[in-house]
Amino acid sequence: MLAIIDPNLRPIADKLIAGQRLSAEDGLTLLCTRDLLGLGSLANVVRERLNGDHAYYIVNRHINHTNICRNRCRFCAFSRSEGEPGAYALSIEEVLRKAEETAEDGVSEFHIVGGLHPTLSFAYYLTMLRRLKERFPQVHLQAFTAVEVDHLARIAGLSIRECLEQLRDAGLGSLPGGGAEVFAPRVRRELCPEKLSADGWLEIMRTAHQLGLKSNATILYGHVETDEELVDHLLRLRKLQDETGGFQAFIPLLFHPRHTGLEGEVPETTTARRDLQVMAASRLMLDNFPHVKVFWIMLGLKLAQVALSFGGDDLDGTVIEERITHSAGAETPECLSEEELLRLIREAGRLPVKRDTLYATQVIS
Repeated sequence: MLAIIDPNLRPIADKLIAGQRLSAEDGLTLLCTRDLLGLGSLANVVRERLNGDHAYYIVNRHINHTNICRNRCRFCAFSRSEGEPGAYALSIEEVLRKAEETAEDGVSEFHIVGGLHPTLSFAYYLTMLRRLKERFPQVHLQAFTAVEVDHLARIAGLSIRECLEQLRDAGLGSLPGGGAEVFAPRVRRELCPEKLSADGWLEIMRTAHQLGLKSNATILYGHVETDEELVDHLLRLRKLQDETGGFQAFIPLLFHPRHTGLEGEVPETTTARRDLQVMAASRLMLDNFPHVKVFWIMLGLKLAQVALSFGGDDLDGTVIEERITHSAGAETPECLSEEELLRLIREAGRLPVKRDTLYATQVIS
């Protein structure tokens, strides 16, 4: 408590000590305070209460099977239309070759997301999962955002539940948290009017959790959202987690505007202060989420290390061949070795813990 300078943070500290849940008004206070170190100290108390000195990581490989997308959201630099220069769609054999490239490196997860391709069949996705699971039975398949699941259900003529059941039976292990963006209708109308609604995203996650599929959740911040809209997003996630308990981690994603429809309309980047405030506020508001991820691809390596003391407890992973954020001008590496992740975690004063997608862990001495 001695680290707190802002008197507005003291009632929040009292709530945290008493184990009480924070309100929307508390969330706004967290995002508005100028006492960054006081905020960080509160988030760190909760972070260490849940996860001690541990900082988790995974050896994973990203596979983006297509960048062709019918939506073309204004904030996306990755998507293309069919026939546009740079547009691609991998064959099943090409997906398998990408998986093969890193299968001997101890990869325990393939993270598979892509665009909403207008002509690829549902059979393509089921075959992709089956072939990957047959060839790499030891590797967890975390695939397809809620937005993609909605698209697949539509092209297959299935309900969301039926679609998820078929994907699960083909080898799907869990869902990533992308596509949530910001739940506020105003933001979605401005940035992604064609995208699945916030209610639709939440309902798909609810259904996935009911079927035993774990998932993550995200927010994309740093564009046109307000503090009130950011807090509302967190509260809606917290409410669903109360109901299902199916979210494993929350991932604040920093928006990169370069090469997007918002370039020149929003700042080139957020401030480090803002990034750390969002990280800390997320940890404090999402009291029922076990983990908060620090996505180093977006934050940069040095700030990611600092974020491990502002509520973050998971440095994500090796992220081999990340393409989506780098399409928007990210200057971080496209991957890190396991040795580099260990160094970053230890330099930040944390204890490295290697995990799989479902958080089975191995403490690294």
